[in-house]
Amino acid sequence: IHPQPMSSCCCWSLAAGAAILLALVAALLHVARKRGFFSLLVYSVDKDSTRCGGDLVAEVLKSHGVKFVFTLCGGHVSPILVACERLGLRVVDTRHEVTTVFAADAVARISGGLAAACVTAGPGLTNTVTAVKNAQMAESPLLLLGGAAAGILKGRGALQDIDQLALLKPLCKFNATVTAVRDIVPTLRRAIQAAHSGTPGPVFVELPIDTLYPIGLVAREIGVKEAPGLSARIVKFIVDAYIHNLFGDAFRKRDVSPLPPVVPMPSNAQVDRLADMIRQAKRPVVVLGSQAVLPPVPADRTRASLEAMGLPCFLGGMSRGLLGQDSEIQLRHCRRDALREADFVLLAGTVCDFRLNYGRSLSRRSRIAAVNRSEAQLRRNSDLFWTPALAVVADVGTTLERVAQRLAGHRPPEDWLASLRTLDSDKSRSNSAKAAEPLAASGKLNPLHVLTKLEAAMSDRTVLVADGGDFVGSAAYLLRPRGPLRWLDPGAFGTLGVGAGFALGAKLCLPDHDIVVVWGDGSLGYSLVEFDTFKRHELSVLGIVGNDACWTQIAREQIPLFGSSVGCELSYSRYDQAMSAFDCRGILVDEPDAGRLSEVFAEALQATRGGTPCLVNCLIGKTDFREGSVSV
Repeated sequence: IHPQPMSSCCCWSLAAGAAILLALVAALLHVARKRGFFSLLVYSVDKDSTRCGGDLVAEVLKSHGVKFVFTLCGGHVSPILVACERLGLRVVDTRHEVTTVFAADAVARISGGLAAACVTAGPGLTNTVTAVKNAQMAESPLLLLGGAAAGILKGRGALQDIDQLALLKPLCKFNATVTAVRDIVPTLRRAIQAAHSGTPGPVFVELPIDTLYPIGLVAREIGVKEAPGLSARIVKFIVDAYIHNLFGDAFRKRDVSPLPPVVPMPSNAQVDRLADMIRQAKRPVVVLGSQAVLPPVPADRTRASLEAMGLPCFLGGMSRGLLGQDSEIQLRHCRRDALREADFVLLAGTVCDFRLNYGRSLSRRSRIAAVNRSEAQLRRNSDLFWTPALAVVADVGTTLERVAQRLAGHRPPEDWLASLRTLDSDKSRSNSAKAAEPLAASGKLNPLHVLTKLEAAMSDRTVLVADGGDFVGSAAYLLRPRGPLRWLDPGAFGTLGVGAGFALGAKLCLPDHDIVVVWGDGSLGYSLVEFDTFKRHELSVLGIVGNDACWTQIAREQIPLFGSSVGCELSYSRYDQAMSAFDCRGILVDEPDAGRLSEVFAEALQATRGGTPCLVNCLIGKTDFREGSVSV
C-alpha cells in the first residue's frame, strides 16, 4: 500500500491547530506566572511566621543610616512604623503628609545621607506631591514609602486604590511596586542607590498592604475557605497560590547594606583646562549652587578649596553660608554688575534658569565654564542666551578640590576683588539706612528694621529656614547664614509652606542649634498647626512672622499692572494667640515695640532654648526696598 500525500488543506489545519495549542499553552503559562503558580514549586513558605514585611523595611532603613522616619499614620503602613520604632529609629508624626516630605528633604540636605518619609495610600500619597516635586528640583536624595491596596485587589475598588506609580513617575528617579515580600530588600537597596547617584533626587517605593503584614493575618483577610463546586475550588487555588508567592522565601537572610552610588567625576583634562582658564582670567567670578555642598566632598573641604583659590564668590541655594558669616571672598550684593564686568565665570552647580535670567545675566564677552552633575541642567538655555566654553558633567565639590590643587600658589588680581567688595559694602550701607527709616504713615514696623535686629540677635549656632515671599526676599539680603548647611529655602520651585517641615528636620539633625524660621504671613498659613508637632516631639523652634496682612510679593506686581488687590489681602491676624492652643509661646510685636525688638528676640530665643516653641508675630508695614521685584 502506497501512502497518499496530504492535501494542503490538511497541512493548514494541522499548522493552525498547533498554533492555537501553542498560544493556549503560552497564555496558561502567563497566567500561571502572573498568579504565582510557579512559586508553589520554587519557594517555601513558613505559615507560622510572625514576621512581616515592615520588619524588612526597617532593617534596610537602619542599615542605610536612617535615624528619623517622618509619617502621618495609616493602616496601610502601620507595620513599617512599629518595626522602625522597635529597631530604634525615631518615628516623627506630623499633622499633614506634605510636612513629612519637607522634613525628610531638610534632613537629606543637612546630613548628606538618606532621609525617609512614609505615608499611607491614596490621599496620604497625593498630599505629598508638592513636596516631592520640590525635592526633585532641589536635588535632595530622599526615599518616599507609600502604602497601597493589596496586590490581588488592585483595580477592584479597594479603599484608597489609585495608580500611584503613574502619579510619582514624573517626580522620582526610581519608582517601583513590591509584589512579594522577598523583593522588599533588593527593591529598597536599588531605590536608595538611585537617590544618591548622578543628580540626587527623590525615589518612591510602593508597598501594598499585604506585603507588610504577617502571613497569618493576610491569609485570614484575603484567604478563601473550602466550598463545594469546581469554580470555588479554582478560586481557592488561585488565592492560595497568590499568598504562597507573596510569602515565598520571604525572610531568607539577604544583604541589606547600601549599594555604592554612581557619582560622575571630572577627567584630568577637564580639570587642567578649567585651571588654565582661571589662571588667564583678570576678572573671575564663581557662582555656586546647591550641588557645591553635596557628598562625597564635605562642605568644609569645599570651603577650603574656594579659599585657596581666592576667587570672588556669589552663593545661592544650599551653598549659602558655605564661606561662613564673614568671608573676604564672598559677595552678597551687586551680582548682576559683577557678571556684566567679569571676563571669566564659573557656574559651579548653578543653573541658567530664571535665577540668572535664563543666561542673559552673563556677559557675551565672558568665558564661561559650567560644572554640574546633570547634563540637562549643565546646558540649560545655552542655545539661547549663553554658550559655555567648558561644560563638565561632574561632582562640583570634587572638581573644585582638584582645580584648587592645580592652582596652588596662584592668586587672582586683588584690585578686581577690592572693587567688588566696595560695591558690596556700599549696598550693605544703603540697606542699613533703609532699615533705619520709620514707617510713620503705616504705623507699623519697618520690616528691614525687624530683620536687622534679628540678624544681631542670632547666635553662631543658628539654622535659618526661609518660607515666604516679600518678607523672606528681604531677609535674603539682610540675614547672614552662620556656616555651611545652615540655610534652608525651597529652591528653584519656589514652594510656600516648607517652613515647619524644614524646621522639624533641621532641629532633629542639629538639636543643639537655634532653628529660626522666617515666615511671611501668607506662607505661615500652610503649616501653623505643626507647632503641635514641635511641642509633642519636644522640638523647640523659633518662628518670626512678617505680618503685613497681604500677599505682598503678588500685590507688588498686580496692583500697578491691573489696579486691583483682589485675592492679595489678608488680615493682621493674631497668630501669636494660636500658640496657646499648642502650649507654645506667642509674642506680638507692633510699632510701639520697635525700640525693644532686641529684647523681644532675646526673650524668644531664651524660650526656645528652654524647650518651648515660640512664634513672634511682627506687624510690619510696606517699603519700596524690593520695588520692581516680580512674582513670576
